[in-house]
Amino acid sequence: MKKFKQFAEEKDPRLARAGVKGFNKAKGTPSHPTKSHIVVAKDGDRVKTIRFGQQGASTAGDPKKGESDRMKAKRKSFKARHGKNIAKGKMSAAYWADKVKW
Repeated sequence: MKKFKQFAEEKDPRLARAGVKGFNKAKGTPSHPTKSHIVVAKDGDRVKTIRFGQQGASTAGDPKKGESDRMKAKRKSFKARHGKNIAKGKMSAAYWADKVKW
């Protein structure tokens, strides 16, 4: 079964077009004019190419030891502002921005 799954992923043209290694694996897109990342999201039978993140924006990233209060507030604001959209799951850009950038 595993071989079949890998074969199916290799055959999907959306993966090659997006330039990602597999479903649900985000990749940075430094040459895109507006969006910083791309992912080919798959949830069950649904497959969707999603571009997300503002190009050049400085995000808080993963929480770090000794992080400034400003960055903590920035992360908290993002999660509060986009909470409903993040909760929609893998098929929303906010979910991927939260996972990758915040």
